[in-house]
Amino acid sequence: MSTAEKLAVQLPAIGQAYGGGFVTGVTVDTETGLRRLHITAGAEHELRGVWGKYGEKIAGADSFTDSRANTEAMADAGSEIAQKVLALNIDGFTDWAIPARDVQELQYRHFKPSTEENWQYGRSGDNPSSEPVGKLYSEEDPAQTMYEAFREGGSEAFQEAWYWSSSQRSANFAFIQLFDDGFQYNLDKDTQARVRPVRSEIIQ
Repeated sequence: MSTAEKLAVQLPAIGQAYGGGFVTGVTVDTETGLRRLHITAGAEHELRGVWGKYGEKIAGADSFTDSRANTEAMADAGSEIAQKVLALNIDGFTDWAIPARDVQELQYRHFKPSTEENWQYGRSGDNPSSEPVGKLYSEEDPAQTMYEAFREGGSEAFQEAWYWSSSQRSANFAFIQLFDDGFQYNLDKDTQARVRPVRSEIIQ
């Protein structure tokens, strides 16, 4: 058995309660090769607010996989929602962050609340960082999550609303995802949207 196969065997399962939240999936940073296991906080820890200032480009908030680095850069630049996420202490874990774009995609892929058809536009669903690599959404895939608590009306369900990622698109926009049909887009930084925090553990 290879080292990668041994690590895979040892990882907790998607949807399992673990590390202050629920196991969400694995990404591989295309620049560093680091593998990260991502954990999504429970619904009670959701926040709502603006991403930051419209027209302000923030250095260090451009990663599609490093949620914590993005969020720290946002907080240093004055983002109130980032500062609130960094202040979270959930079951003794204090390394929470706003999910980077490809981490957020895993949240939708594995915890989609609704039975609505998926939106097929642009890059929606394409996730080169995930393990295994995520493919473009079809109408039926991903289907409604298999995890009852995350289904519409469940105790941990995402709202059918826009959620911020911590990945910046430009001085004016940041990446965002709609959690009823998976539409991935970018939105004005000074628009109100929701955040479901994550934390990660390096596994390689």
